[in-house]
Parts: sequence; structure tokens; C-alpha cells
Amino acid sequence: MNALHPRIRIIWILRSAIGALLLGAAATGVALVLDEPLTIPAGLTVLFVVLGVIHAIFRYRNWRYVVGDDAIYLERGVLTEIRTEVPLVRIQHVDSRRSAFERLVGLASTVVYTAGSRGADVTIPGLTPDAASDLRQRLKGLAIAAGEEDAV
Repeated sequence: MNALHPRIRIIWILRSAIGALLLGAAATGVALVLDEPLTIPAGLTVLFVVLGVIHAIFRYRNWRYVVGDDAIYLERGVLTEIRTEVPLVRIQHVDSRRSAFERLVGLASTVVYTAGSRGADVTIPGLTPDAASDLRQRLKGLAIAAGEEDAV
């Protein structure tokens, strides 16, 4: 099983911190309108930042993937464990992606688009740009080979 790059935790922590700060700002606005003390919004903001950090740590520890001969296998989840198997013959195309946060910390993601139901796409985050590109090329080759075998 392959683990994600440790810097993915930074992205997850940043995202949760931004969410906590936005929630804290909204709660502060409500407290100011209601003329209530700001201790509750401040406490909620700190609580959500701490929970976000804890969640990022556990999320990182529980995220694994492997590319097998016939499928991509993913294991992830904090409270609910999710195991996904994507048969190579179902792969339609593969992209490498770099969000602003990913570029900031030098990471990328590989997105695997599959045939089938809506939302059946799989994203593998926390890869170096070179690893994401290599994985994209490898999956492309494996998907083509699997499609040729399936067609025979």
C-alpha cells in the first residue's frame, strides 16, 4: 500500500482552519448583533481548529492506495472506513491536478474518471507533481492494456 505525502496534512489543516475561521466570524457577527459576549464564538473557533488538526492527522494515517494488475485499491476514512476498488477496465481517463493549496506546498492529485454512475470518480491526493504525473501515465497504460484484454 502507498501512503500519501506527509505535506497533505498541511492542506487539510489549512482547509479546516479556514472553515473554522469563517464559522467563527459568522458566530462573532451573531454575538455582536445579539450583544452577547464573544467567548462562545472564540471557543467554537478554537475547538473547530483543534478538531480539524486531529481529523487531518487521523485522515493521513488512514489513507492508502495501491495499483494492482486489475484494479486500483483505496482505503481511507476516519470515523467510517471506506474501501474502494476501481477496475482498470472502467477507467475512462486520468488527470493530474494542482489546486492553489497543493501548489503552495508542492503537491498534486491524480483524478481517475470511471465509466458508470455519477460521482464514481476517484481522487488520490497528496502526491508530488512527478508522482502524480507518473501515476497518471501508469494508469493510462494499464487501462489501455486492460481494455484490450477485455475486448478479446
